[in-house]
Amino acid sequence: MEHSEAVAGNLHPMLAEICQALEIPPGAIGRLRVTGRESLPSCYPVTDMAVAAIGAACLALAELLGNSGDTPAVTIDRRLSSLWFGWSIRPVDWKMQTPWDPIAGDYRAKNGWIRLHTNAPHHRSAALTVLQCDPTRDAVAAAVGGWTAEALERAVVEAKGCAAAMRSDEEWQLHPQGIAVNAEPLVATQKLQAAQQWSWRPRRDRPLAGIRVLDLTRVLAGPVGTRFLAGFGADVLRVDPPGWDEPGVIPDVTLGKRCIRLDLQEQGGRRSFERLLAEADILVHGYRAGALDGLGYDPDALQAIRPGLIDVSLNAYGHSGPWRLRRGFDSLVQMSSGIAAAGMGWKQADRPFPLPVQALDHATGYLMAAAVIRGIAARLNDGVTTRSRLSLARTAKLLIDYRSEPVIDAMPQTSDTDFRDEIEATPWGPAQRLHPPALIEAAPMHWDRPASELGSDLPRWEA
Repeated sequence: MEHSEAVAGNLHPMLAEICQALEIPPGAIGRLRVTGRESLPSCYPVTDMAVAAIGAACLALAELLGNSGDTPAVTIDRRLSSLWFGWSIRPVDWKMQTPWDPIAGDYRAKNGWIRLHTNAPHHRSAALTVLQCDPTRDAVAAAVGGWTAEALERAVVEAKGCAAAMRSDEEWQLHPQGIAVNAEPLVATQKLQAAQQWSWRPRRDRPLAGIRVLDLTRVLAGPVGTRFLAGFGADVLRVDPPGWDEPGVIPDVTLGKRCIRLDLQEQGGRRSFERLLAEADILVHGYRAGALDGLGYDPDALQAIRPGLIDVSLNAYGHSGPWRLRRGFDSLVQMSSGIAAAGMGWKQADRPFPLPVQALDHATGYLMAAAVIRGIAARLNDGVTTRSRLSLARTAKLLIDYRSEPVIDAMPQTSDTDFRDEIEATPWGPAQRLHPPALIEAAPMHWDRPASELGSDLPRWEA
């Protein structure tokens, strides 16, 4: 942290574009200082995007605080921002599970490469049903070899699974879905209606204390965004259906949150959800387009239950175009959008080469957090309710647009100095967390509770 400078170089235009999308005043960038020089190795500016996304969320908070006093300065560390785009937790004398299913990954098809995402049991079942093979990597590889990548992608998706053929950037630019999502705003925000008067005001030291966030998101973008909100005092209540699990991810992303289970297809679960929603300030959800509507909770229904609700949602492939209903994850969007192909060419590799971290997830998560905070500001300042929509594929365009010189030198691995001394008592065992990647003057980022298991709390708000 010995080196500090104002936002400059490739980072400045990227941050400026994000701020414009969020309607953060251009002058806010002048209050951001960046420390450190390290970058993650990639042919894309991954660390610049990490700094820009985290920085935008922090600048949004600073602007919120500035409504009632001096606007605080923000400092972002490049190394820590990069590390928070990976894993923030370091177990002490225990090991985290791998998040990856044994047969998930990249396979060579007749005419190229395809990625199968099988971490969820029903997605695994869909892929195996299409391939008609044993659940081993060798058997899957042999079966995939009999398909063209596009035909297998289509078949797995039609079976309600998750797959993505590898496409080049040029192919994605000409693809109907690439054309559709690239025409969307980075953050699409609607001002829906006048909101009721709100007595809540931000606290200088804990800006989001008293804000209630109902979190209907899963791996990985949404949980990253709500983890950020919890780091500044929001009461985040994560809702998962019975039986859902995310092994290897939960200890990292439930920091600061309480976690409950509700079945929204069952009357008791719906009643509990609606009771919680009626007292929430924010709803963050990552259901596929139309899925929440299908449960009876379209935007009008949500506002009827909770007038003034700030609504922020995420979709994988965008909110328009032929793939808007398609299931997707960061690694699949990297394959579809040309990122994995570009990495393969850069490394002169014989297989797809992804980003060094799941940067689309993490960046989108921080942009979602920023959209929440800008929604809070809009309700306080303008008396309106907002609805914001983001997607992994549109965030991919942000990264692709700012591709410049590759970063070749590897960033050093984590060391003891990257982590806080305090021990976090998690249900899995003691752990340490990385130092926060950002500092907002007089409002330090910290979490009031350790990570928790899914379904470990009761469906209620804190008093």
